[in-house]
Amino acid sequence: MADVNVFGQPLIPCSMKPLTGYFRDGCCNTDETDVGVHTVCIVATEEFLAFSKSVGNDLSTPLPQWNFAGVKPGDKWCLCAARFLQAHQNHAAPKVVLEATNEKTLEIVSMDILLEYAFYSNPS
Repeated sequence: MADVNVFGQPLIPCSMKPLTGYFRDGCCNTDETDVGVHTVCIVATEEFLAFSKSVGNDLSTPLPQWNFAGVKPGDKWCLCAARFLQAHQNHAAPKVVLEATNEKTLEIVSMDILLEYAFYSNPS
């Protein structure tokens, strides 16, 4: 069965560049092996990246040996649901692309909190 988003609709891709997701498929898909629950599609900010680094999850430093260029402000990324909740509790949470955020997130983060950080893109 395909993963669905927080609205119960098909999960849309989060990011292909940088390539994200627990399975590195561009989507915030998950399964029982994903103990980190990488299900929240965020739009990274400088503030969030600094917070994440300060609590031991450095997403911004490139790791060429892992073919990882580092997450930059404005990049979309599949984040662990518990890390998102921690960022929210510390007033450092980034925006969330709800259509690309897996419904499994709702087991850790309430819909009310997710809606507070909803990212809306401007139509071209």
